[in-house]
Amino acid sequence: MKYLNIGTPFETDSIVDFENIRPVESLSDLLDGTGLSCDVKDVTTLTYKFDSNDKVYGLGENLRGINKRGGIYESFCTDDPNHTPDKRALYGAHNFFIVDGKKSFGVYIDFPTYIEFDFGFSHKDELKVSIEGKDLRLYIIEGDKKTIVSKFLKAIGPSFLPPKWAFGFQQSRWSYPDNKAIREIADKFIESDIPCDTIYMDIDYMKDFKNFTIDEERFPNFESFVKDLKDDGFRLIPIIDAGCKIEDGYKTHEEGVKNRYYCEDSEGKPFVGAVWPGLVHFPDFINPEARKWFGDQYDFLIDKGIEGFWNDMNEPAIFYSAKKLEEAIEYASNQKGKNLGIYDFFKLKDQFMWLSNNKEDYQSFYHRVDGNTYNHYDLHNLFGYNMTRAAGEAFERNHPEKRILLFSRASYIGMHRYGGIWTGDNHAWWEHLTQNIKMMPSLNMCGFLYSGADIGGFGGNASGELATRWSQFAVYTPLFRNHACMGSRHQEPFSFEDDTTQVTRDIIRYRYAFITYLYSEFMKARTNNTLLFRPLSFDFEDEHCHQVEDQLMYGSGIMLAPVHQANAKGRYVYLPEKMLEYKIKSNDNYALELRESGHQYVQVQTKEWLNYLRQGTLLILNEVKNKVEDISVETLDLIGFVDKDASYQVYSDDGISRDAEASYFDIHVKYDGQIHLSHTGDIGCKEISYDIVTTDNKRHKGVYHV
Repeated sequence: MKYLNIGTPFETDSIVDFENIRPVESLSDLLDGTGLSCDVKDVTTLTYKFDSNDKVYGLGENLRGINKRGGIYESFCTDDPNHTPDKRALYGAHNFFIVDGKKSFGVYIDFPTYIEFDFGFSHKDELKVSIEGKDLRLYIIEGDKKTIVSKFLKAIGPSFLPPKWAFGFQQSRWSYPDNKAIREIADKFIESDIPCDTIYMDIDYMKDFKNFTIDEERFPNFESFVKDLKDDGFRLIPIIDAGCKIEDGYKTHEEGVKNRYYCEDSEGKPFVGAVWPGLVHFPDFINPEARKWFGDQYDFLIDKGIEGFWNDMNEPAIFYSAKKLEEAIEYASNQKGKNLGIYDFFKLKDQFMWLSNNKEDYQSFYHRVDGNTYNHYDLHNLFGYNMTRAAGEAFERNHPEKRILLFSRASYIGMHRYGGIWTGDNHAWWEHLTQNIKMMPSLNMCGFLYSGADIGGFGGNASGELATRWSQFAVYTPLFRNHACMGSRHQEPFSFEDDTTQVTRDIIRYRYAFITYLYSEFMKARTNNTLLFRPLSFDFEDEHCHQVEDQLMYGSGIMLAPVHQANAKGRYVYLPEKMLEYKIKSNDNYALELRESGHQYVQVQTKEWLNYLRQGTLLILNEVKNKVEDISVETLDLIGFVDKDASYQVYSDDGISRDAEASYFDIHVKYDGQIHLSHTGDIGCKEISYDIVTTDNKRHKGVYHV
């Protein structure tokens, strides 16, 4: 891996491990052997001539497929809730991609504002990356695609490690307006016997939408309420927004203004935008002093028993600026009484349609870093990253012994060390379930292991079938959260018909049986710089695997084949080799069938979902409990597909400590006509019930006493 500083790049701290990265002296040294060319002007341009079979992977949180070839994308963190196929950017800026073909190489562009990636959209055989500036750090990574990813993940540092309870089911809605509503939700989970570990508070818990406040009318005796919920096994997770309300007497406002911790306009005054509370200032998260100050504010809630947060609106989202709103109102007033032609009417409408997240607003405020002043637009993509960094650094500083849940909407490469991400304001569309499936490998490639989408969709109204199918896929995403928008149909697991509730209960219970395996695989990916979710082409040389994007490899040899279309009672599956089909209804109700390689249509009823196990793969399930902290590994179920031998390593720690001591337990299986189990290590396991299919298509069941 090598890099070149072009011009004077801003230090983003996205790369932290330079051990195996070497600087080079020139562009020719950097690009040698890749076929890339680079033209450095006011807009720096990278170009490459595609071979007919080249594929492009990466870009993290972005739309369309796993293979990004043929699309055009932008890197500019954007608050846009309408994730339609024509959109070019979402909330993250993840400037890492891989060209995979006769020549394979990785590119990371460490540049904090606008980039356009044209991967054969304008000209089908040309890659063209347009970087809006000439001060950047450009990295080239050599090797095959798996090696490239591993080198990149090592360079950007290990993933954020959440507490183990954060792998449980999480329930959210904008909004549960008061403590009574949240208590009712918690009680309903208990009554319905559905596992759940967290319930979320959206913006209505705040006093007038002010960060680090509690509305005491809606949430009286808040600290006792948090404790009571935790006594019943529920963590309460509040939202934190980027904008802080302008209000005399509001501590966060007054401290920030006094110490110049807010972004400033061209006159040196705190910049004024508007979000939920109306007029707000935005903390200058890129300034280390302001970052420390804001991060310390989270202790207001931690001191009341809170153990996790989600950061939102941190692109930053700007509903309007005071200046632009005034201009729009003045323009509209001047049109009063006029006979507006169609283009005049469009112009009037545009005055208000383009108020939100306006480029001119982003160019109207500034950051102060190390005595220098930077226009926000030039550092735009670093804002949400550094908001989450502010919290993450504060947690490590103020609570060094404890893991605290943290994830964000906006992000940049490097933010994965401080928190996870969710994919923002998706919709209750089948297309967004498909998009969730295809996005997971790309997110992992950019370091974001702790990630997931709003199950069922945030906007719109989810059907029971969509919520069910989405949950069946989300069983495997580390962040497993159901979240919906105000005004939409309620989509908690118990909000649908009884049969849908029962199926969803079975799915969530399976997740809780799956926790030990998921946690083990998460930790292995984090430690070994590998992917939890992988495109099929990362595991198989079979050319057809490059065409399959709705099946994913997962963990240590599982292939996921989710159903993601309405009214489907089955799906086509491509098997690149002989595999064991594992059709699931619940953790203890499943079918195993040996399947030959090739194309197959498989019946999958709504209450069922599909996995496939490669030869040599072992899957473990623990006993189901309704809280992650109650899960024990005393008894395990083992499902496997074995030829002569196979093994699996279980990872275990206390799930809470930042520097928890790890324990390992290795399960070994040998087959010589009979199944023989053995083990090494000790995590408290006493008994393993096994259900193993061997390559001679024999099924072996039994119990191994440890």
